[in-house]
Amino acid sequence: MTFYLEFVKSNPLLAAFIQFALLGFLGEIVSYFITKKPLREVGNWLQIILKMVAWGILGIIIKYGFTGMRGFLNNLIEHNMFMYVKSGTVMYAFFLSVFTNILFGPQMMAFHRVEENIIMRRKGFEGIENSFKTLIWFWIPAHTVTFSLPADYQIGLAALWSVVLGIILGSSKKTKKQ
Repeated sequence: MTFYLEFVKSNPLLAAFIQFALLGFLGEIVSYFITKKPLREVGNWLQIILKMVAWGILGIIIKYGFTGMRGFLNNLIEHNMFMYVKSGTVMYAFFLSVFTNILFGPQMMAFHRVEENIIMRRKGFEGIENSFKTLIWFWIPAHTVTFSLPADYQIGLAALWSVVLGIILGSSKKTKKQ
């Protein structure tokens, strides 16, 4: 655990890239297994590598987003544009999660869909409204927990949440098919 923390502290963007490249893509794969989709639908080897790179880039964007949204909330509080909420509390984590997922989440998801479309040679945003809904029912509660942790653990947990969401979405798709 010491190595992990030292690596995350000294290489925050590289650590975000690696964690999301591995765990974000793993969440995608888990969803395929649960829904019993053929793995060939994930893509060929080049597409798989490009998907992992896309997840890694998303990790860097999320790292910047988490840091920027913390500054955003702190500035709103400092300028009396939002009620005072003490940093380090669950209430602070909740409001940080709400702002992050409402103001940052949709653009991040749209960007990830564009990445996916380019890699898989698809067009359109079919089904993205379901992704947007996860911002409310999954990501706000999940990131409330995430933002309750020290900053060095947050990106790792956010990447792990991608696996959890893959399990939830895969299970719900499997149930709908039955």
